[in-house]
Amino acid sequence: MIRPTVGCVPPCIARQAIAHLPLWQIGFVIAILCGMIAVTDGQEFGGPVVARVEMKLASGDDVLDVIEKGDLLTVTEERADAYVIMTHNGQRGAVAKTNAVKLPESVSIYTDLIEKSPKEGRFYTLRASAWWALEKPEKALEDFDRAIELGYKEAHAYTSRGLFHAEVGNYDKAIADYATAIEKDADDIAPLINRAAVHVAKRNHQAAIADYTSALSLKPDNLALLQQRGVAYKAAGKPDDAIADFAAIIKADDKNVAALMARGFVYYQQANHAQAVEDFSRVIELNPNASGALNNRGYNRFMLGEFKGAAEDYDAAIKLVPEYGLAHQNRAWLLATAADKSVRNSAEAVKSGEAACKLSNYQSLGDLSAFAAALAANGDFEAAIGWQEKAVEIAPENLKDFSRKMLERYQAKLPYASPEELEKQDDQPVNATTQTVSLSTKNDKP
Repeated sequence: MIRPTVGCVPPCIARQAIAHLPLWQIGFVIAILCGMIAVTDGQEFGGPVVARVEMKLASGDDVLDVIEKGDLLTVTEERADAYVIMTHNGQRGAVAKTNAVKLPESVSIYTDLIEKSPKEGRFYTLRASAWWALEKPEKALEDFDRAIELGYKEAHAYTSRGLFHAEVGNYDKAIADYATAIEKDADDIAPLINRAAVHVAKRNHQAAIADYTSALSLKPDNLALLQQRGVAYKAAGKPDDAIADFAAIIKADDKNVAALMARGFVYYQQANHAQAVEDFSRVIELNPNASGALNNRGYNRFMLGEFKGAAEDYDAAIKLVPEYGLAHQNRAWLLATAADKSVRNSAEAVKSGEAACKLSNYQSLGDLSAFAAALAANGDFEAAIGWQEKAVEIAPENLKDFSRKMLERYQAKLPYASPEELEKQDDQPVNATTQTVSLSTKNDKP
């Protein structure tokens, strides 16, 4: 399943020309926020709420806005007994919690509205958003199908249904719905972005790039779109195009951590370790607590032969996140195998190798291989053999040969040897298990 990049369900389908009831039928009044109402003792709230009843927002005798049963309300603050809300017309007010419910609790409200107006497709779309919030996309699909059958065929309806199809893995149906939405509203980037996400899920990266490019033609200054296209270029095996997109982002915003992390990773993939170090260093400058950037810089420093700096980076990453398995694995490799023997510390390598294995439940080939190498470096060949046997067992076919060669070395009481060292001995190419997944792709934000 994929999560859409841009969701339009609640905000786009929430209020489409709702017919207002006469004011004399509205029994509740929302108090206007003013200087007399303190706003400092509340807390931020993470989602919309749904009006349980018809209400009006008033100041004295003046009605400033009307809120109808089923309206989605943007919450700016949550208090003990009230929500501070923003209406669709931009008015702020406080509504009692008895008169509003959170979106996942609103199914019954929309069911009641549907029973009273069974031909009103809009209410089905609203209930679909509640099903979505309850993580029941199948039911959401049923409601959207019914809404469209009843004639509710706005562009955003197809975009929203496409989201639900994508959520349950109906990728071809999702693509068809997004195509319909694009035909109905060529200026809306949401279906383009969401269709691109489906293409990525199907590994059709060229189609995703085309959609991101179309979206960028509508929103040329949208850095998030550039970021997503850059990631698609990277996945499509077009690193230079990816770097160009990330560089454009950084030129516009030199503090954009996501672009710096992504470009640094592509530089690493190109074996341009010096440039990778520069990008990861910039991330660390922006956010000294960026554990992922510390790990990544450490590995690229290792590749540049800057072993002491690499050790410092791994130590710093683990200090920030003690359960950072990838940093533990990298630290184990470094301390067990560094060309600079003054950096080696086999006892510490064993500690990090074991920590990495525990964190991955002894199911990671890289962790097991690092642990075995550390044990061998520490002279405990019996234990190294045991864990290397496990590594051989789980290694994919293209890596089994190298794993077996390491097992044979430990059985002969010899330490780990790099693929390059083995090639010199055997004069045969060797596939390695060493540090194949040693960089983090997560974005640490300042």
